[in-house]
Amino acid sequence: MAETANDVHGRIEAVVNEQTAWITEVRRYLHRYPELSHQESKTVVYIRKQLESMGLTTSTYTGKDVIAYIDGNRPGKTVALRADIDALPIEEETGLPFASETPGVMHACGHDGHTAILLGAAKALVALAGDFAGRIKLVFQHAEEVVPGGARELVEAGVLEDVDAIFGLHLWQNVDSGRMEACPGPIMAGSDSFTIRIQGVGGHGSMPHLTTDPIVIAAHLVTQLQTVVSRSLNPLYPAVISVGQIHAGDTYNIIPDTAMIQGTVRYFHPDVQEQIPGLIERVMNGACASFGASASFEYVKGDPSVVNDPEMNAIVEQVGRTIMGADKVDVAVPSMAGEDFSYYLQQVPGAYFFLGIRNEEAAYSHHHPRFTIDEAMLAVGSKLLAGIGITCANRS
Repeated sequence: MAETANDVHGRIEAVVNEQTAWITEVRRYLHRYPELSHQESKTVVYIRKQLESMGLTTSTYTGKDVIAYIDGNRPGKTVALRADIDALPIEEETGLPFASETPGVMHACGHDGHTAILLGAAKALVALAGDFAGRIKLVFQHAEEVVPGGARELVEAGVLEDVDAIFGLHLWQNVDSGRMEACPGPIMAGSDSFTIRIQGVGGHGSMPHLTTDPIVIAAHLVTQLQTVVSRSLNPLYPAVISVGQIHAGDTYNIIPDTAMIQGTVRYFHPDVQEQIPGLIERVMNGACASFGASASFEYVKGDPSVVNDPEMNAIVEQVGRTIMGADKVDVAVPSMAGEDFSYYLQQVPGAYFFLGIRNEEAAYSHHHPRFTIDEAMLAVGSKLLAGIGITCANRS
């Protein structure tokens, strides 16, 4: 009798269930010893040790990442599975017994969980190497939290040259524990930043008529920037322009010479990314000209939007329904958060999805000092990644 996909997923389930305690232990170790982007040296050593204990050979493209291959039982395609490994510059306030022992550094986005999940999937894939064709490439990526980040560096170093498809996940606090979300097309936004420096003429607050007040100009700019999205962009292509910083002046009664505005731009469609810098600069120049001031403009393109391949996303949803249940897989609402997984998807087909971790104990948002996860979802994540890898590798 021919073996079915359910038979394979059943064996994945059995292997991962035996490793649940170990996967949790891995996550807690990584949580206790977090490392910032581009500084993940001890994390890399730990990951390599775990992979080598499975009989795998490890390598690296940058010295800050870890790569390993798991060969199937016959020739075929190469499917990559990726986890990010870096932490954030946040002082942890969870009070957990395995809380960070590194002052001012915390795994506040779930990357400790992502790493543990992929290591758990690796155990299953090693055990089931006779069940798939081709190779599974494990990519433990550094520096997701910064721009420029690790994904771009790895792509430029050639990490995808032998890869036919790639998959990744994010433990997601906006989704209830026990559920997952996926969708074809955009799932996470592109993320850019801008800086405007206004040059006015300062003076005493009692004589504003002798000044060109950069604070007043900045205030006008903040409100006028909101018209860029509402009046200059196609309403079918969502975008966000948010000002996060305004800096001007040193004391209460002196009008300063300069003011600085910094903000973020989020978008899904690449045409929007091309349009927005010019539109912001036009608004800036108009506002400054109306007050007789000048300004400089800097626009930094960050990570592009994460756009799932429909066929690869269908594999994610199919495996999700098999492992979690048909009623546990929802259509994702695209997030305006950014992710450098986008660089992989610009080069090869693949998909990224959200695995829910929200419950009463895990109620704080990502990047919060009290952020934590539902550890019961770690083993589920390992089953999903292993199942997705095998299913994609075996497709004709």
